Amino acid sequence: MSFKPFFNVLIMATILITGGAGNIGSALAARLAEQPEHHIVIIDNLSTGSLQKVPKSERIRFIKADINAYHDIVPVFGRFDFDYVFHFAAVVGVKRTLEHPIAVLNDIEGIKHVLSLSKNSGVKRVFYSSSSEVYGEPFEIPQNENTTPLNSRLPYAIVKNVGEAFFRSYQKEYGLPYTIFRFFNTYGPNQSDDFVIPRFLKAALHHQPIQIHGDGLQTRSFCYIDDTIDTCLKTLMNDSYKNSILNVGNDKEMTILELAQRVIDLTDSNSEIIHLPALKEGDMRRRCPDVSKMKALLQRDLTPLTQGLHLLIEYYQSQNPSRDFLFNKV
Repeated sequence: MSFKPFFNVLIMATILITGGAGNIGSALAARLAEQPEHHIVIIDNLSTGSLQKVPKSERIRFIKADINAYHDIVPVFGRFDFDYVFHFAAVVGVKRTLEHPIAVLNDIEGIKHVLSLSKNSGVKRVFYSSSSEVYGEPFEIPQNENTTPLNSRLPYAIVKNVGEAFFRSYQKEYGLPYTIFRFFNTYGPNQSDDFVIPRFLKAALHHQPIQIHGDGLQTRSFCYIDDTIDTCLKTLMNDSYKNSILNVGNDKEMTILELAQRVIDLTDSNSEIIHLPALKEGDMRRRCPDVSKMKALLQRDLTPLTQGLHLLIEYYQSQNPSRDFLFNKV
């Protein structure tokens, strides 16, 4: 799916994507690079991203650097005259963020660096990758952008809340325009295997056990990568939701147990579902966004989960054409 008519609004733009070797950042870079007028610079320290995910394009330049290290990022802003900045770099993944809380808290430094340098170099707008984790344990479903309870004590949720406050404060004090994306479980070909959908799918395709923490009745909603990227692009190209917060996700809520069964059915797998002890922290009971603003922006239906899972299965199959485990019972 393409939004080429909207790219006419943006001419000769130089765009920085931090964390561009990750799931969402790499997909955004690939779409932006479809237009010859764009020059995209990706910064990533490859701590959670992968160089293999960086799109191959003459319009994309990759720089290995740590956004949290000021001496790494200053020369990049000095060399390029950025029009727009997407700050997507962060330590991600429930297990990883719980095991490395100091690394998570260090991401506050990267937020400050991006904002300060963007303000001083005339960047037109900065876009921030926040998270559904800012909602903590919800007191309202669906979760609306205006009802943030701030009740989570986890470092990851705290950092995302602090980041949002920094973006709002820089706009108020310095007039730096921003848009905050609160992402809800975006899945796609470049998502790491430690996230739930790739983990479940690959286990099912190998007829291996699917492991669930707790009773599996915790709910989530899953947004296919195309929907996420289309939303980011339309927000940029239409100059939409400036100085605002936008939920980016899918509003079809389901339990993790239902997800596991859906994956088993789609892959015709022999996998059994195994329940592990519940996580001590970090596994909120419900997640479901209000995506009214997102749908108004896209003006189309969101990708159904079954369709997205089929696309992901086809991708895995294309990456392993010689393997015979796909859709074959053992």
